[in-house]
Amino acid sequence: MAAIPSIKLNTGALIPAIGLGAAPGDFTPQAAADSEKWILTGLQAGYRHIDTAYMYGTETYVGAAVRASGLAREEVFVTTKLPWHHPKYVVRSFDESLSNLGLGYVDLYLLHWPQTVEYPNGYDAPPTSEMFGELKVAETPTFNKTWAEFERLHGSGRARAIGVSNFSIKTLEQLFKTAKIVPAVNQVEMHPYLAQTELLEYCRKKGIVVTAYSPSGHDKVRSDPTIVALANKYKVSPTQIILAWHLGRGVVALPKSSNAGRQKENLTLPTLSVADLASVTALDRNERINGVGPNGKAWGWTAEQYGW
Repeated sequence: MAAIPSIKLNTGALIPAIGLGAAPGDFTPQAAADSEKWILTGLQAGYRHIDTAYMYGTETYVGAAVRASGLAREEVFVTTKLPWHHPKYVVRSFDESLSNLGLGYVDLYLLHWPQTVEYPNGYDAPPTSEMFGELKVAETPTFNKTWAEFERLHGSGRARAIGVSNFSIKTLEQLFKTAKIVPAVNQVEMHPYLAQTELLEYCRKKGIVVTAYSPSGHDKVRSDPTIVALANKYKVSPTQIILAWHLGRGVVALPKSSNAGRQKENLTLPTLSVADLASVTALDRNERINGVGPNGKAWGWTAEQYGW
């Protein structure tokens, strides 16, 4: 078993290659509050990278867990994100996230989605039951304009690195028409059934680190015969095989677990052989968990708009 490495960002900072995803089990206030306990157990298990977001509702509890851990602020890499309904309010939203966290700065601030969503309440999101329903997408501001606001935040030093999430080659190319700063990170859905090899190579050439959410692909991927066979070969769990595959590709992975035992497992990974890495990559089906729905859209945009 190898130690979990860190990967150097284009800012020079190091990001731990395994982070703890801090999305709650559901998006209720109680589930968010419950997260503080398992985020703390994650830090106690050895995680030094916590990934949260304004939309998760867990920023306050991430900050509380970091303080309760007794770790120095600089020992924990913290990521949060601008929600899809706040591109008109970048500074206000960032200030609220920073206040929620209570940590003085964020190591990484991401534009959570490329599209801008408009809710009837404007800045305030509707109840959870409506937050992910039929979304009204606004034409402005474009993510190019939002990124310019991110660049100003980065200049303030309160967001030590800035990046994007759910961007494709198509949307990154559009971003580069105006961007003065190359994103440090692109966080996307990535797992063996959605290997995104072309996007990974593109980002690597641009100096962008790719971070994978839903990194195990859930039960469907974990039960794949190839994954199970490799788990037996290396005497580890299927999730450990998949996380090791991410590390072998130079990808940061964000498993989410509230179970202390599995949290520890996710930090204890084998080193896969070149052949075994290739066999996992060969499982690619371009199959998304967060795919296009019956209405032809995913969160208000078509696959064509995303560049999928």
